[in-house]
Amino acid sequence: MADAVTLARSEFILGGQKSGKSRRAELLARDWLAQSTQHKAVFIATAQPWDEEMRERIARHQRDRAERVPGMTTVEEPLQLADAIKRHSQPDTLVVVDCLTLWLTNWLMPIAPVEPVKTTTDQSELAQVAPLLIAIRAASGPLILVGNEIGLGVIPMGAEVRAFVDALGRLNQDVAQACTRVTLMAAGLPLTLKGEGA
Repeated sequence: MADAVTLARSEFILGGQKSGKSRRAELLARDWLAQSTQHKAVFIATAQPWDEEMRERIARHQRDRAERVPGMTTVEEPLQLADAIKRHSQPDTLVVVDCLTLWLTNWLMPIAPVEPVKTTTDQSELAQVAPLLIAIRAASGPLILVGNEIGLGVIPMGAEVRAFVDALGRLNQDVAQACTRVTLMAAGLPLTLKGEGA
C-alpha cells in the first residue's frame, strides 16, 4: 500500500479479517493530521469487551493505534453511532468508525439484550441504519467507516447467522451508496470500487 493516500469526503473501507482495513483508515488519519496543525482526528470504537480474549484484542489495538497515529482521540460508542458521528464531525476533524460489523452485532446480537434477538431483523435493523445513513451524508468533515465483507463464503448454517449475514450485506450496500468512495481491501492492497482511487 502506498504511504500517502488521498482523503475522500466519506470513505467506506471493507474487506475480510486482517485484510488491512484498519491500517488503511489509520494511514488516512495519519496523513490528515500531518496536513495541518489545525486538523484533528477522532476514532469511534464500536467493540465491546465480551470476554478476556476480546479485552486483550481491544487493548492491543489501542496500543498499536496510539503508536501509529498518536494524535487521534478515541471515543467508545457501541450503539449510538449516528449520534456520535453528528457530535464529533467538524470541517477540521476526521472521524474514523471502526467497525460497522461490530456495531450491527451489538444491536442484533447483544450480550445483555436491549430487545429479543430475532431471526428476521429487517425492522430493528432499519430503525438503526436509517439514522446512520443520514449522519454519513450530513457529516461536515471527512468520514471513514470500516466494515467486514463476510458474504463471499458458503451459506452459513443456522437461521440467526444467516439473518446476520443478510443484514450485514444490506448494511454494506446502504453505506456504500451513502459514501463518496468505497475501497475493498485484500492482502493489504486497496481496490477502489467507487470514487477516485488513492
